Amino acid sequence: MSEARHVRHVRHVLVLPDRDTAEEVAEALAERFGVTEEPQLVRDALAGEDDAEDAQWLVVVEDPDGVYDPAGLDGLAAEYEGWREAE
Repeated sequence: MSEARHVRHVRHVLVLPDRDTAEEVAEALAERFGVTEEPQLVRDALAGEDDAEDAQWLVVVEDPDGVYDPAGLDGLAAEYEGWREAE
């Protein structure tokens, strides 16, 4: 009997310092990781702050088959002064 490999849907969230950086990272995802579905860009205002200067930007990458390398995504985010969170 063969065991079926259980694949878990993962959502990677790359937290970046500004919109321009988030857009660059979204482009790099297609080039480096073959991401075909356009990542979602989300402005994340810091708690209690209304000023756009105090906003982080999130690049949300859906990974339904769990194929994107978390360490590689960590490295990409770090290149742009950001980090990755998995949901």
